[in-house]
Amino acid sequence: MTPAVTTPRTTATVVRAGDTRQTETPNASMTTLASPSLGQTTALALWRVSYPAGATGPLHVMDSEQVWALESGSASCIVDGARHDLAAGDTLRIAGGSERQFTTRDGARFVVCGHAKAVARTEANPDGVVPPWIA
Repeated sequence: MTPAVTTPRTTATVVRAGDTRQTETPNASMTTLASPSLGQTTALALWRVSYPAGATGPLHVMDSEQVWALESGSASCIVDGARHDLAAGDTLRIAGGSERQFTTRDGARFVVCGHAKAVARTEANPDGVVPPWIA
């Protein structure tokens, strides 16, 4: 009997610092750390968001859950009308379908995890779009 030939599966991948992707918006800078378009994940995205002092992000809704961990600085996030003040080391989970807006007086840096196909909707773009830093 001939043994079956199997193809080894990849159980781990490494994202090198030089393989990350930078996206700039008027309100923040996003660094994609892992995502399907980078080739390391199938369903999740991990990215860093850096807000400069005095920044206010857009009012928007994401269609799926996200987790925001504040590495440095301080920020506030209004989620469905409730204000959440965050200090370095705090983590905020935001349910999908929740309206949210981040602000920072002194600057803030987050690491964020969410679904890689999440759609963001704004008043100006009600049909939504998958942000390039999570795709």
